[in-house]
Amino acid sequence: MANRDRDVTGIGALADPVRRTLYRFVAAQPAPVSRDEAAAATGIARHQAKFHLDRLEADGLLQSDYARLTGRSGPGAGRPSKRYRRSPEQIAVSLPPREYELAGRLMADAIAESARTGRPAIEVLCTLARDYGRELGDTATAGRAPSNAPAALELAVDVLGEHGYEPRADDGEIFLANCPFHTLAQAQTELACTMNLALIGGVSDALAPHCPQTRLCPDPSRCCVVLSAAADAG
Repeated sequence: MANRDRDVTGIGALADPVRRTLYRFVAAQPAPVSRDEAAAATGIARHQAKFHLDRLEADGLLQSDYARLTGRSGPGAGRPSKRYRRSPEQIAVSLPPREYELAGRLMADAIAESARTGRPAIEVLCTLARDYGRELGDTATAGRAPSNAPAALELAVDVLGEHGYEPRADDGEIFLANCPFHTLAQAQTELACTMNLALIGGVSDALAPHCPQTRLCPDPSRCCVVLSAAADAG
């Protein structure tokens, strides 16, 4: 959620046309540029350029350092100037949230492992997705297991909500209104649903001994996985 908020802030910063112009100029340069260089190249007043460049830096779109532009050092060399360059961080927002980078990484790792070991790629993908989900659950529990089945289900809802699944309660079950792998699921439904079930099953595994139950319930309007509290809920 923090990364998503950061991305929204970063993209929002580019709504301002002056800021957008400065960002495009800085991003296109092969080396860091000073405020004066950016102002001169874009026709923006230096004091405006300074304000907007610093705002772009604060919002994570630019990074900065200091250097003496004269190339001299020692007394008389002048004060170092602040220089800007594009941040290496990726900024991307999709609404609703999507996780295609995660899907690509899991599938690439599965293919590589399959080629190395001879195990079927889909089997390896399930293992990797389940391990990833278990890591998410382990991080959420921080070594402290939920005390009962409702608490475990609530924690699973929190984890899945943080990762874009948009959980919704309905008649004692939890439906997931958003599939983070939506486009993939449209083209390769069985593959995406298998990966989703394994990942969410991994989250459930981490909540032992009150692991929420997971089942496939395909529906084109939402994620294919449905959760419910473990049988010990009563």
